[in-house]
Amino acid sequence: MERNGERRQDSGDSISELQEWRPVAYRKCTDTLWLLLFCLFWAGLMFISGYAVVAGAAERLVLGYDSFGNICGRKNTPVEGANLSGLDMTNKKYVFFLNSCSLEMQSLRVSSLSLCVSSCPQEQLNSLEDLQSFARNNGTFLCIYNLNVSSYTLNPKAAQLCPTLPVPPSKSFPLFNRCVPQNPECYSKYASVLISMVNEMDVFHRILSGILAGRDTVIGLSVLALAFSLILVLAFRFIQPLLIHTLIALVVFGLLFISGVLWWLHYDYRNDPSTELETEKENVKFLLGYAIFSTIVTVVLLSLIFVLRKRLQFAVQLFRIVDKIIGRIPFLLFQPLWTFLILIVFWVFWVAVLLSLGTAGTAESTSGGQVEYRALSGICYMAWYHFVGLIWTSEFILACQQMVIAGAVVTCYFNRNKNNPSPHPVLSSISVIFCYHLGTAVKGSFLITILRIPRILLLYLYNILNQKKNAKCLFSCCFCWVCCQESCLRYFNQHAYTTTAINGTNFCTSAKDAVCILARNSAKLASISCLGDFLLFLGKVFVVCFTFFGGLMAFNYHRELQAWVVPLLLVGFFAYVMSHSFLSVFEVTADAMFLCFAIDMETNDGTAEKPYFVDQELLTFVSQSNKLTEGQNHRSTTPFQDNEDGTELQPMT
Repeated sequence: MERNGERRQDSGDSISELQEWRPVAYRKCTDTLWLLLFCLFWAGLMFISGYAVVAGAAERLVLGYDSFGNICGRKNTPVEGANLSGLDMTNKKYVFFLNSCSLEMQSLRVSSLSLCVSSCPQEQLNSLEDLQSFARNNGTFLCIYNLNVSSYTLNPKAAQLCPTLPVPPSKSFPLFNRCVPQNPECYSKYASVLISMVNEMDVFHRILSGILAGRDTVIGLSVLALAFSLILVLAFRFIQPLLIHTLIALVVFGLLFISGVLWWLHYDYRNDPSTELETEKENVKFLLGYAIFSTIVTVVLLSLIFVLRKRLQFAVQLFRIVDKIIGRIPFLLFQPLWTFLILIVFWVFWVAVLLSLGTAGTAESTSGGQVEYRALSGICYMAWYHFVGLIWTSEFILACQQMVIAGAVVTCYFNRNKNNPSPHPVLSSISVIFCYHLGTAVKGSFLITILRIPRILLLYLYNILNQKKNAKCLFSCCFCWVCCQESCLRYFNQHAYTTTAINGTNFCTSAKDAVCILARNSAKLASISCLGDFLLFLGKVFVVCFTFFGGLMAFNYHRELQAWVVPLLLVGFFAYVMSHSFLSVFEVTADAMFLCFAIDMETNDGTAEKPYFVDQELLTFVSQSNKLTEGQNHRSTTPFQDNEDGTELQPMT
């Protein structure tokens, strides 16, 4: 497609007149076949979703069901061969396990009988008389349905038909309506066994049981990470030299303090004579790994900070320039919030479909009058398809955010009148993407997906072969290689999206143009871009460090939770994701700005006929940074000095 700056209009005397260079005004749809492929893929997801809703019973998992096939909180239809099925459980909304403190798994089924009850026991019940009194006073029957209340103390089989004594106090889980014991030890065991019905991986059991046991702490720390991320965004929005040094000082202090606390906790747990449970021993191993990793990161970051200390003034100037662009487009700061909300909605939908798929089955009665649900064939393949949809769609949403930010920055940069910017650059960018370039976002996100899937498979195989050292080493190398490939691809995808926003070309053409431009200008822009990325990374480290410290104090205070180290890792990961989501606005803005700058330098020459779009502050900043990097004031070829005619190149003022 022709650029406006390269299009010639012939007059009667065949004199051609060059037009201004700026993003194309007349576009066409790009990568349409990929968009069609994505629509067909989503048609498959909709088919799976519909099948899951029809064949599955997500309400069975959410509302809960007893051992006789009755779903709690609703009327039920009888199952042939199960005498206690088909009961009206409208007023009995909670699932109660008769042996909640000693649950075991047998062929992916909980060994204990479960009943639907109207309320959970709020206090400990120590005898059959207590059970009888509780039933008469509260109307809640904790024994088998066909056992009369008056027979609780008379029936010789009451011990088998009633809960194991003593019955611990319990309360309903906020979402899944289960009577959860409040005793910490029973709670952890209860959660671990329930989760084992979903997945057979032991590590997975312990992670999720630990998360459930410390869910309040995890939620509180996640909110803390969100608050730190918002504070950091405001800090970078109004950056000052003192703030840069304050941030670096806080990061250094946080790294040293976290490393010291981790080493101290490892020593304390290792020498604690009460450390006997397997989960507690795993805590010691995880703490040692955290301490070693934190120490290595601290040493590396301190070394980089020392090496780059003289370039901090350029970091301040860089963020002033980025801040000026964001000041012209303030709605850019809200893009991570909208993206995050859209991702949350999609993830909730994805989990709901997954739960329905997991409960798709037919009810069959057993010899003891209980009911089992047999999984339908083909569910495994649907689950894998659904899993690919999770990765591809999530990456597509993130790609759209990058294209929106890049398009708004391009509109702002290639505007001759900086004092009169486009009235709605973000909305304009969104409309252009949805009208013309959704296929490009689909193709870029698909490339990320085909690298993400092998990475997850390698991680799964790594966990399976954790006892074979040679296999672990091989898979670790492959995993690192795939991660590096994914990081490089994300970098080039981002620049390809910016090029598409400028030229209106398809993904492959844009990627090729972006690579060529970056290759020709790498010496001028690489060091500047890396400096900004490093400072943003320090901001992410700041959020992770102080959120991690809050988690250490909170979880260490509640040692009875046992498996708390792995949930702490999840909190750190969430803190990094949150900080990355919000700070990515500055990262994408800076990268798009530098790519526009490189294109501006190659397309225009600074003369009166073809002046630069760049303003004086950015041009001066890049020139000074390059002089510092190369250690000389003059270079043989540079767009910042004189052209071949000796005419001084002037930027647009």
